[in-house]
Amino acid sequence: MAVAIEIDGVSKRFRLYQEQLQSLKERVIRGRIPYEDFWALRDVAFDVKEGETVGLLGHNGSGKSTLLKCIAGIQRPTSGRIVAGGRMAALLELGAGFHPELTGRENVYLNGSILGLSKAQVSRVFDDIVAFAELEQFIDNQVKHFSSGMQARLGFAVAVNVDPDVLLIDEVLSVGDEAFQRKCINRIKSFQAEGRTILFVTHAADLVRQICDRAVVLDHGEMVIDAEPGIAVRAFRETLLQREGVEGGGSVGGAVGAGGADDVEPERLRTLKIRITGVEVDYPEPARAHLLPGERLAVRVRYQATEAVGDAVFGVAVHDLKGDHLFGTNTELAGLAASVPVGEGEVAFVFDSVPLLDGTYFLTLAIHARGGEPVFDWSEQRHAFEVVNPGRTPGLVDLRPRIEVHGAITTVRPRGR
Repeated sequence: MAVAIEIDGVSKRFRLYQEQLQSLKERVIRGRIPYEDFWALRDVAFDVKEGETVGLLGHNGSGKSTLLKCIAGIQRPTSGRIVAGGRMAALLELGAGFHPELTGRENVYLNGSILGLSKAQVSRVFDDIVAFAELEQFIDNQVKHFSSGMQARLGFAVAVNVDPDVLLIDEVLSVGDEAFQRKCINRIKSFQAEGRTILFVTHAADLVRQICDRAVVLDHGEMVIDAEPGIAVRAFRETLLQREGVEGGGSVGGAVGAGGADDVEPERLRTLKIRITGVEVDYPEPARAHLLPGERLAVRVRYQATEAVGDAVFGVAVHDLKGDHLFGTNTELAGLAASVPVGEGEVAFVFDSVPLLDGTYFLTLAIHARGGEPVFDWSEQRHAFEVVNPGRTPGLVDLRPRIEVHGAITTVRPRGR
């Protein structure tokens, strides 16, 4: 398969000036202005083959948009080279390329000319552009009067209706209403069926899994991984967790409540008669620090008791990436009486089958007396486990339906799926 975009050792440097001079006179008097070098990209290299859909993932400031601008030719890399072939349509920013004083109609022709189309060629697709954007009533109004959603719709409509070989998209799928987002995704899928090449920036992990062939993760301008969607999403989430100082992986531990994040709560809220001394997340395969949907997971909580407690309750809760509470249980609900003598011990919460799809999930662990008070110790979302879904099923829960097809229906497996 031929290469549509070749990115070879691309680095991009910006100068951050420490002072802002207001006039030419000041500049002449002061002479050279001190500055610092900021590397937005460092030695990034990967190829995008014809017909591939590749996602770019990374935190804000990781260099995703800068890389897309370099590929589109808007910026020049400081070093390295980029080779791209075919007609390229880029939608890099909301309203990029629009002149606010011109009407929507005039901006469509302006954008078409920028993309190398003649007026006659734009006229042939003009009605399709306006219909896709759903702006028939407003197309002859000035763009400065358009809402952000209207600008997004018009920009995307132009980009996808000029018959591009390569489509570059920067976060546009995150704007507009839900119906428009579905329309954009459907158009992207039709492009995929036609063998077009797509490179887009997004923070939506489900979208990457749903439509991408692979994904590239950037962190502080450096490439972390170029892999299939599930593995790339996991790497992206790990970089976010590392930035936030959250512990995760196959075996995580360390004392909780001894200089950790939990100590922001007043010490008087915890008696520490029983103290959490470590937490381990055991995956089915020690060499693989993630679950597949439906696999077994064990969460082991080590503790130390300075006093004997006759009515201790050990609890666990699972939260998603947004912090929403997905599940919780404890030894009391399970009908287990926990009498804890002085010394060390361990309680394991074993999930024989975890019916979750791709994601990072946080654990809250607590030890308290029967009835909830007093609280001996707890760990609030300080540990995490990962689930990687090798398929393309979107969502949160692995329901695994049995699909029955009746009647004269021919089932066809989609291309590349």
